[in-house]
Amino acid sequence: MSELLLLQVANPQVVASSTGVFLIATLVKMLVVFTLYMVGVALLTLAERKISAWIQDRHGPNRVGPHGLLQPAADGLKNIMKEETYPDAAYKPLFILAPAMAFLPALTAWAVIPFASPLPTRWGLIPMVVADLPIGFLFILALTSLGVYGIVLAGWSSNNKYSLLGGLRSSAQMVSYEIAMGLSTIPVLLLAGNVTLSVIIDQQAHGLYNILNLTIAFFIFMVAAFAETNRLPFDLPEAESELIAGYHTEYSAMKFSFFFIAEYANMVTASALMATLFFGGWDIPISGWENAAPYTVLKTVATAAMFAAKVMFFIFVFMWIRWTLPRFRYDQLMSLGWKFMLPLALGYIVVIASVMLGLDASGIEYGPLYGLALFGVNLALVMILFVMVDHGRIISPAYGRLDPRELEKLRAMRQRSTLARRPDARAPVGPPKAARVTGGTP
Repeated sequence: MSELLLLQVANPQVVASSTGVFLIATLVKMLVVFTLYMVGVALLTLAERKISAWIQDRHGPNRVGPHGLLQPAADGLKNIMKEETYPDAAYKPLFILAPAMAFLPALTAWAVIPFASPLPTRWGLIPMVVADLPIGFLFILALTSLGVYGIVLAGWSSNNKYSLLGGLRSSAQMVSYEIAMGLSTIPVLLLAGNVTLSVIIDQQAHGLYNILNLTIAFFIFMVAAFAETNRLPFDLPEAESELIAGYHTEYSAMKFSFFFIAEYANMVTASALMATLFFGGWDIPISGWENAAPYTVLKTVATAAMFAAKVMFFIFVFMWIRWTLPRFRYDQLMSLGWKFMLPLALGYIVVIASVMLGLDASGIEYGPLYGLALFGVNLALVMILFVMVDHGRIISPAYGRLDPRELEKLRAMRQRSTLARRPDARAPVGPPKAARVTGGTP
């Protein structure tokens, strides 16, 4: 059931249904969302630098404007004034198109994300979502997966080996984690019984947030979101120490900046999805005031502020992780995606579906008891997963797992081969000193 039908059934106020009002309201919402989105993405570059400075105990940008607030404008002006360069061997049509293809899917996905409670007007209620599609979540999954094409085409059209390797890494990373991300949302859809985001928010507003019932699904979704946005510790497609700058090595000026804009735009979209699917969206915790009729402008503003606060929290987590954790090795990235995330997501779907089927067979309807049972099962699964299961046994740790005895044999073999090449050299006295493997190789 769409948000309009829900409002008509649940509330005495009339939803605005005139074609003219609908078109004008949609145009205004598009303009507001696009403006706030672009300005917010620009300011996030400043926030990233300020947060990194805070974490590293140093000053961030503080020279341009008060407290450095005009630094994004200065950076944008600098990039606009820079000369556009095109490699001689590049395929120019796709070389020019790739930055836009990386950015547009993240922006368009916002069209179906509700960001506040309905706004009352003299013409009726206006839902605070640009397009309340009945397949909203499926639309987001389909659209955001297209963003990788911009990165792959950027790497291929540059005709540069480092750019091509970055594009190939990005496509492999997307394939490895897109499946786990989609599977992690199936328990959310099972619990809501719908793929419309407004219905998912309504289900959480009248019960427990999904973070309490489906914590493991949130964990899988968040890790996959980091991988999908190419953020640390999953920034293998643009690893500076290996690939110079990866897929945007050959780009300059605003085309170079568009890839960074696309990265921050994907961060905002992923943060909004996590807030919507697992933290109740625009719903205010421990309060039913904003969900009860009649709707007012104050409720719309309050819920919009709450949604913005939740999104900003997850954006802070993205930046916090970037300046805290090191980059994965490529084998660790693939091992995490295929050997851990995918089986975990599949097993979690089976467990949650079985629990829900058992609760339905027991005659327990959705309510406090239903939510308490799900919460208990979820708590037990979280304890098993994070306390008893992993501890470096499934995901390869950052140090080598070679047995010390095997290490001694390899060192002895190397020493014998050295002596064989230099027969005049004296053999060392005593066995070689044992040492711990820290780099993965002897």
